[in-house]
Amino acid sequence: MFYSIAIPALIAFLVTLAFGPAMINFLHKLKFGQFIREEGPESHQKKSGTPTMGGILFLVGIVLGSVFYVKSFPQILPILLVTLGFGVIGFLDDYIKVVMKRNLGLTEIQKLAGQLVVSVLFAFYLVKYSGLGTDILIPFLSGKSIDLGILYIPVVLFVVIGTANGANFTDGLDGLASSVTTVIAVFITVASMGMKAGIQPIAAAVIGALLGFLCFNTHPAKVFMGDTGSLALGGFVAASAFMLKMPLFLPIIAFIYFGEVLSVIIQVSYYKRTKKRVFKMAPIHHHFELCGWPETKVVSIFTVVSAVLCLIGMLAM
Repeated sequence: MFYSIAIPALIAFLVTLAFGPAMINFLHKLKFGQFIREEGPESHQKKSGTPTMGGILFLVGIVLGSVFYVKSFPQILPILLVTLGFGVIGFLDDYIKVVMKRNLGLTEIQKLAGQLVVSVLFAFYLVKYSGLGTDILIPFLSGKSIDLGILYIPVVLFVVIGTANGANFTDGLDGLASSVTTVIAVFITVASMGMKAGIQPIAAAVIGALLGFLCFNTHPAKVFMGDTGSLALGGFVAASAFMLKMPLFLPIIAFIYFGEVLSVIIQVSYYKRTKKRVFKMAPIHHHFELCGWPETKVVSIFTVVSAVLCLIGMLAM
């Protein structure tokens, strides 16, 4: 059992760590530098030009760490495909921003269309081939579940796309999305083992790959994951939650994702009505920065909050 955790994690970690310097140099040579928007915090302007699209690095680690377990743990395959599917969408977005010099990347319609395609295919797999049914577990009710019936597919689409974009909003500080998602992946690994769900190899590979990536992504970051990485991580978290029949646990274990999205929705909605702001800046991690918190403190606190909430998530099982 522990070989299906330790080995994928170690392989993913070593692959990401080993290829990191070469990948960063390669991105430098291609001048794949991050564009920093002027409306962001002024302190972030010095990050302009830092290589982005680094999500490719840990995606390679995740694939190599988990692909050898597909035969013994076929449940990881749909999660891997969703992760890579969202990664491809993020890659196209990054490529247009960085290489084609279109600062906004894919249009909202193009990005949503791509995410819908991946999510619909995943929903189709869940309903037709997974054998999991349309019921999902309810937190804190000792394994009791609710059958969503015809609402299952719309819920899958909403949750997968929402979670992926939540991870995307979280990726705004050095090491933030990486650290928060590492903690969530630990929860998924433990839950999979406890429920014998068979998805622990890919969850462990995500842990190892992100730990390797953090060696280059902590402040001051040498490389950013870009939408390539953040959308892929959100896809991984959402797909894993459905394979565990635990999407209702996401507001607990991935609270930071949802808090980031919610802060943007609140900020935009309130400003349109009143021309005033609730937060100094959204997503909310920028609010804390402008309140005087160092970037490293925001990342640390958000990671600790995620860890505590994941412990609560375990109690909710």
